[in-house]
Order: sequence, then structure tokens, then C-alpha cells
Amino acid sequence: MKNQYFGDINDYKKYGLLRILAAGGENRIAVCWMLTADDSKSDGKFTTYLNSPNSWRPFDPDLFDFLSKTVAGKNKRGVASIARTNLVPSASYFSLFLTDGNRDEYFERLHAHLRRPDILFFDPDNGLEIQSVPKERRGSHKYLYWDEANRFFSKGHSLLIYQHFPRIQRERFIILRAADFFEKMGTKIVYSFRTSKVVFFLVPQRHHEQAIRSIAREVGRAWGGEIRPTEHHSPQ
Repeated sequence: MKNQYFGDINDYKKYGLLRILAAGGENRIAVCWMLTADDSKSDGKFTTYLNSPNSWRPFDPDLFDFLSKTVAGKNKRGVASIARTNLVPSASYFSLFLTDGNRDEYFERLHAHLRRPDILFFDPDNGLEIQSVPKERRGSHKYLYWDEANRFFSKGHSLLIYQHFPRIQRERFIILRAADFFEKMGTKIVYSFRTSKVVFFLVPQRHHEQAIRSIAREVGRAWGGEIRPTEHHSPQ
């Protein structure tokens, strides 16, 4: 996550998803931004949806109004803006910056920060690791690595992970990535929440499965085709 992305269309859907997952505060959400430094790229400029309230506001009026006021009205772009609110009820936020060289310290401090959340959300720039970028190499700050995901899943947290789409057919990618979760994390159920530009994967703990199934249906009802939940099952 970069502060320059704050409030774009992906953020609107991301926070909308988190708000439903929080279930009014019944589920404790911890947000690990995996913040990285802003750059000169145009990413994060997808805010024109804020000019179309009739089309976009009905999905989540309170969230839309907040983002419209903050981004379009005050031109504030930064995750600190939402961290100061209760828009994601009972959420906690881990806002340290991640670099290519501070991963060990970063995740140790995250571990110390956590207070047994039900769902831990990782928001890396790109998503899960790719073979061409080993840990600690240049550009590794853009990824979450499987051993890191496993570490926190093994501590009892259900995991929600941001993932951008690579340049392959998207439905095929989602199926392949779900298979990666089955193989690398030993889970039996994975949820994907597909949007037009990115996808979120949710790996529930066994004791969260029933609640997450109900919440996934609520996401589909509230967001229609803008966030499309799918439940994936391990073939084994």
C-alpha cells in the first residue's frame, strides 16, 4: 500500500469489504498496510468514481461520503485518515513502512502489535510473492511471502490478502492462486473477492468458516458485481 493510492476505487471496495467483514465490531480486524514509499507513477489516480455519487454511493453511503470529503474535498491522500475513524469498527492499524531490508524487524513488531484479531489483513503493493523476486531483493517490499502468511495463520488469525492481477486470464489466475493456498497453507477453504482490478483472498480459520460463509453472502448482496465472492474448496 502507498499513501498515494488512498481513496481510489480499489480503496472504496477494500474498505467496503473490511466493513462487512468486521460485522459491526463482532470480528476484530487488524490492518497491516505494508506501507511503502510513494513514487511518481500514476497509480492511485482512479478517483473519478467520487464524481458519480448516484452510481457509487449506494454501495456504502457512509464510506463514500467520508472518501468524497477527504479525497475530493480536502485532497488528503493517506491511510492515517481512515485510521482516525471508526469506519471499520474496532479495527487496529499497523502503519510502519516496509522496505526491502527491514522485513524481519517489521514482522516482529507486527507480531508484538497484534491483540488476537479475528482477521488480519495484509495489503502489499502487488500481492503474494513471485519467483523472480526473492525475499530481501530489490522490490521485495511489494510482496507478502508465503512463510510470513503461514507464520500469522499458524497463530490463529484468519488472513485477508490483497492481490493484483498478473497478465493472465483472471478466472484462471484466481483458481491457480486458490490452489496455492491449499498446497502451501494446508487450508481446505479459501474465499476470493474479485473486483474489476484486483482480488482479495480470505483464508479462514476452521472456527471462523461458518461466520465467513455468511459474511461472503452479505458482500455479494451489498456490492453485487462490483465485489464477487467465491468459495473455493480443496480437492483433497
